[in-house]
Amino acid sequence: MKTIAAALLAAGFVAPALAADNGTQAMADAVNKFYAAYHTVKTSDGIPNAKLLPKYTPLITPALNQLLIAGDQAEARFAKANPDTPPMREGDIFTSNFEGATTYKVGACKAEGKGGMCQVDFVYDPGKTNNPKDKPFKWSDSVTVAMTDKGWRVDDVLYRGTWDFGNKGKLSDSLKEAVKESTEPQAP
Repeated sequence: MKTIAAALLAAGFVAPALAADNGTQAMADAVNKFYAAYHTVKTSDGIPNAKLLPKYTPLITPALNQLLIAGDQAEARFAKANPDTPPMREGDIFTSNFEGATTYKVGACKAEGKGGMCQVDFVYDPGKTNNPKDKPFKWSDSVTVAMTDKGWRVDDVLYRGTWDFGNKGKLSDSLKEAVKESTEPQAP
C-alpha cells in the first residue's frame, strides 16, 4: 500500500513538471517556426509587404499581424509622399541587427499565464553573405509569445542589442512609430 501511495505521490510531482516542459517546448516550437520562415522569406529590408506577410501570418498573433499590416500601409503612404527618400524602417526588423541573422537558436522559454518569453541567440556571419574576412557577430533577443485559439504564436520581439546602430526597444513600438510617422508632414 505504501508503495502505491509513494508511486502516486511521485507521479503527482512528476506530471506537473512534464506539463511545464511541454508548455515551454510548445513556445520554443512556435518561435522556431517563426524564425524558420524568417530564413526562407529573408525580409531584411524593413517591414514585410503584402506579398511577404502571408508567410508570417500563421505564426504570429492577430495583434502583431495587424501591426505589420498597418506598418506596411504606413510605408506605402510614406513612399508616396516622399518618393526620393529611403523607407522609414530599413534593414531587418525581426532582430536587433540591421543586417539580420544568418543563424539562430531558441534558448530557454518561460511561461507566464497565457503568454511567455523565449531567448533567441543569433549569429550574423558576414562571410556567408558578402565579406568572408569579417568575423561572425553574436547577440540575443527576447521573443514574446501568446496563446491564441490556434496555439502559441509570436507576439513581439524585444531587441536586446546594445550597439549604437541596432534596433532598440520592441518591434511593436517600432511599428506603431512608423504608422505615426507616416501621417506626420515631413520637413523639406
